[in-house]
Amino acid sequence: MLLFLFCFPGNNLSAENEVYIIEISGSINPAVADFLKKGINKASGDGVSCIIIKIDTPGGLAESMREIVKAIFASKVPVVTYVAPSGARAASAGVMITIAADIAAMAPGTNIGAAHPVGAGGKDIGGKMSEKVTNDMVAHVKSIAQKRGRNVQWVEKAVRESVSVTETEALKANVIDIVAKDLDDLIRQINGRKIENKGVLKLDNPKKTIIEESLRTKVLKIISDPNVAYILMMIGLAGLYFELSHPGAVLPGVVGGISIILAFFAFQTIPVNYAGFLLIILAIVFFIMEMKIASYGLLSIAGITSLLLGSLMLFENNGTDMRLSWQVLIPTLTVVSGFFVVISGLVFKSQLSKPKTGARGLLGEIGVVKEPILQEGKVFVHGELWKAISKDPIEKGTKVRVVKVENLVLEVEPIE
Repeated sequence: MLLFLFCFPGNNLSAENEVYIIEISGSINPAVADFLKKGINKASGDGVSCIIIKIDTPGGLAESMREIVKAIFASKVPVVTYVAPSGARAASAGVMITIAADIAAMAPGTNIGAAHPVGAGGKDIGGKMSEKVTNDMVAHVKSIAQKRGRNVQWVEKAVRESVSVTETEALKANVIDIVAKDLDDLIRQINGRKIENKGVLKLDNPKKTIIEESLRTKVLKIISDPNVAYILMMIGLAGLYFELSHPGAVLPGVVGGISIILAFFAFQTIPVNYAGFLLIILAIVFFIMEMKIASYGLLSIAGITSLLLGSLMLFENNGTDMRLSWQVLIPTLTVVSGFFVVISGLVFKSQLSKPKTGARGLLGEIGVVKEPILQEGKVFVHGELWKAISKDPIEKGTKVRVVKVENLVLEVEPIE
C-alpha cells in the first residue's frame, strides 16, 4: 500500500489545503479572460481547496466578462472574488465577475458598481441601441445575482443608474458576503463555509500559490488596449508609407511591418469597426496620390479628414470601456497627419525639381570652352572636362549652355 502511494500520488492529496490566487488589474479583455479561464481550469484539475480572484478593474469588454463568468460557473472548485487592496474597485464588467463567484468579498476602502454601458469617450450610447445594450446587460447581471442569491434590485440599479457603493454598503445590501482586511483575514473568514454542490471549505493554514501571468498574456494585455493598438497601426502605416516612398530605407519598413502585424493581432481581441479601418486606408491612398498629382493641398486635406473620421469610427461603441482616449487620438492624429503631409510634399517637390546628377543633371548647365569647337572640342562643365560638339564653330573661352547629352558627348550652344 505504501509502495502504491509512493509511486502513484494523487492530485487531490498533493493539492489539499491549497489556495490558488489570481490577480486581475486593469481592463477586462480577451487576454485577461484567457488567463483566468486557464487558472480556473488548472485549479479544477489540481483539486485545490479554492481559487481566489483579486480584482481591481474599471471594466472592459462584455464578451470577455461573459467568458469569465461562464468559467466561474463551470469551476469544480469554489471560486472566491476579492476586490482588493484598499482603493481598488470593481466597476462595469468587474461587478458581474465579482458577484458571479461562490463567495464575494471586498477589502475596506474599496467600491463596486457603475456598470452602465458607455460608448466612446465615456458618453452614453444613446437611442435604441442604448436601450438594447442596457436591457441585455440587465438581464445578464440579474441572472447572475439570482443564481448566487444576491441583491437583484441593486445590480439592476448598478447597470441602469450607474449606482456605486462602498464595501460596507455592499455587505448590507447583500451584494457581497464578506469584508476582509487582507488575504489572511479572508481565508480565516471563509474557512468552514459550506459551498453549494462543492462541499465545505477546509482552510487551516493553507498553502497559498499565486498563478503568474505568462509572457504571452502580458504582451496580449498590453496590445489589447485600443490606445496601444491604434498607435501600433499608425506606426505601421507610417513606416510602410515611408518605405514605399523611399525604397531601400529598410528600417522604417521593418518597424512598420512588425507594428502593423501586432495591430492586426490586437484587432482580433477588440471590437473593430472595419468601415473606420477602410477610411484610414483611404487616407493613405489620398496621401500617395498627393505625391503624384498637383492638387495644391486638396488631397492632403481629404487624407487628414478621412484619417480623422476613420480614427473616430475605428472601435465600435458596443457598451464597453474599451475605447480610444482623446488624449491619445489627438496627438497621434496630429503627428501622423503631419508626417504624411511632409513626406508626400517632399516627394512631390523632388519630382518637380531639376535633377542634380547624371546626364539629365547636365542639361541647361553653363560651361566654358577649353578647346575650340570646330567639329568637336572640349568644354569645362560641373568641374569636369567634357567632349563637346556644336552646330556652329565656337572659340576658346566662350561661355556655352548644354542643350543635349548623348553617349557622354555634350551638345552645346553659345550664350548670347
